[in-house]
Amino acid sequence: MRQARLVSIAFALLTVAGSASAQQQVPLPMQAAPPGPYKSIAVTLPPRQSDASLDAFRKELGDIAKKKDRAALAAKVVMKGFFWQREDSNDADPKKSGIDNLAAALGLDAPDGTGWQGLATYAADPTATPLPEMKGVVCSPALPSFNEEEMEKVAQSTRTDPAEWAYPTADGVEVRAKPEPAAAVVEKLGMVMVRLLPEEDPTSGDWLKLVTPSGKVGYAPAAALAPVGSDQLCYQKDNIGGWRIAGYVGAGGGQE
Repeated sequence: MRQARLVSIAFALLTVAGSASAQQQVPLPMQAAPPGPYKSIAVTLPPRQSDASLDAFRKELGDIAKKKDRAALAAKVVMKGFFWQREDSNDADPKKSGIDNLAAALGLDAPDGTGWQGLATYAADPTATPLPEMKGVVCSPALPSFNEEEMEKVAQSTRTDPAEWAYPTADGVEVRAKPEPAAAVVEKLGMVMVRLLPEEDPTSGDWLKLVTPSGKVGYAPAAALAPVGSDQLCYQKDNIGGWRIAGYVGAGGGQE
């Protein structure tokens, strides 16, 4: 499956100085470039899907996720044929039920509840795109389109990887000087890629620190940004026209 994601970047390696005879050299990844301006890469959001029955199904999933009702969720998953597309292989266990494979993919058994939170996030997404190699299967979230070749160049120049980039879910997202709703607005984002920065302040909460293409550093609500590469939850209609969770694309929750 073609994922709209950054092309893998070959990071240069540094070695720890020391006697070659006394100790083995240890390679370290090159550090990312300091925050600064970078080329603006336009992003086109995927269209909303228009199937009312899928909207209703995902609303049911959202309610199930809030209650963490595994039995109810099991009834929404295909009994056989669940797939887990990770890299170029199907990692679903054919000996396990659909719900057990889904639980493994999402990390539903995580004690902190992140697996159920992930399910709720998928259920709330309004987009979907067909999975080309599987007729009748659609996956969500649908991925945005952008110039991957230009994005690779920007990633190389900033020495960053895909996890350090995101895009606004709407035009005009406000970037503020502090992780506070009342903080001064330093810039408004267009529909472009934005570089995320590490944040050591534990009080930042639901805010993400970033640097805009113009080089300004600030904060934006996490809910207003989406990751460049994302796992996907996939759906398929059954024989009577109802929707079921059919599979999962990506590394999955709680994976090492």
